[in-house]
Amino acid sequence: MTSHQSTQTMKPATAAKKLAVYLEATPAEFREGAVSRAELNELQANPPQWLQDLRSNGPHPRPVVAAKLGVSIAGLARGGVTEALTTEQIETLKQQSPEWLQRERATQAEVRKEAARLKEKNAERAEQRG
Repeated sequence: MTSHQSTQTMKPATAAKKLAVYLEATPAEFREGAVSRAELNELQANPPQWLQDLRSNGPHPRPVVAAKLGVSIAGLARGGVTEALTTEQIETLKQQSPEWLQRERATQAEVRKEAARLKEKNAERAEQRG
């Protein structure tokens, strides 16, 4: 019996998500074919120019936009941001600091503070049990 290992591939959308880039902005050859695990690893280890440009200038997918603005993805939606944004657009938003962005940043800060409090509380419980 011979062992035959097939190459694991993923859809371009999955690969784009793992690379944290906006799929629609990737080159056609990336969007039109399957991406193997080896190809993904190579893209992560040695990003080609198009990938470097996308990561630095965008357009960025919503999770990246949310992280750069310090808000949640839901916060972006509440603020009316539903499209991918470029780095320049993100910087402009930061400078303008609209009311929704200030509110969502405050909400996100509270969420982080509560998560840290719960983590500490759970660590104390585990320590007491141990």
